[in-house]
Amino acid sequence: MQIATWNVNSINARMHAVIKWLSDKNPDVVCLQEIKTIDEAFPRLEIEALGYNIETHGQKSYNGVAILSKYPIKEVKVKLPGDESDDQSRYIEALITGPKKLFRVASIYLPNGNPVFNENGKFSEKYEYKLNWMRRLKEYSAILLSDELPTILAGDYNVIPENKDVYDYKNWIGDAAFRKETHFYWRSLLNLGFTEAFKQMDDRPGQYTFWDYQGGSWQNNHGIRIDHLLLSAQAADTIIKLEIDKNVRDGVKPSDHVPVIGTFDL
Repeated sequence: MQIATWNVNSINARMHAVIKWLSDKNPDVVCLQEIKTIDEAFPRLEIEALGYNIETHGQKSYNGVAILSKYPIKEVKVKLPGDESDDQSRYIEALITGPKKLFRVASIYLPNGNPVFNENGKFSEKYEYKLNWMRRLKEYSAILLSDELPTILAGDYNVIPENKDVYDYKNWIGDAAFRKETHFYWRSLLNLGFTEAFKQMDDRPGQYTFWDYQGGSWQNNHGIRIDHLLLSAQAADTIIKLEIDKNVRDGVKPSDHVPVIGTFDL
């Protein structure tokens, strides 16, 4: 069972790359972020033709998340609990009936949070939103863990976990993805009982999932690792392999992110 996460940076702009990757890799479940389209405009027919069931939580021009699955999808939930006023499409979860067992998967697009400070030297609304979103995710994730289903929280977290996960950490000191407050909430998620798939299966330095379009970042391998699979204990026990599919970044009009693929015995 291959379960992947990929920030496509606009599904309609990257359809050539998405269709090729789905056809080549044939993953069982894919969590997409930044689809940047409303549900009605999502290109369902082309993806369904490859054998996928599709659930989306879209938003015009911004954000948006989706789950693609070769297996039946049920009990879909959108919108992270904890703030009824939050109208940004950043969370979708579902139960999937795999060949061996039922499991839960969520596609997450965590806020960027920059700039960190406003003109008064206080935390900006964007950074406060990021921290509050992470707090809500922690509180809700604790509830998810209570039913002991294998659970995979997949997505673009906009969190660089450690110094070795960025080409030059000194350049990122003060960025919302690398601040102590962000790391606090990241660790609080892990302390609930989640395992980061990459850390369990690989953990080498210099393994990146994002390269900016500017300044020759891809050509010079000036990347960061911000796309993650967080696994409940029941999911962590079943993981067999973890791959960062870097070749996708070298394609025609690529996303600035690449897929992260976990192989599970589910």
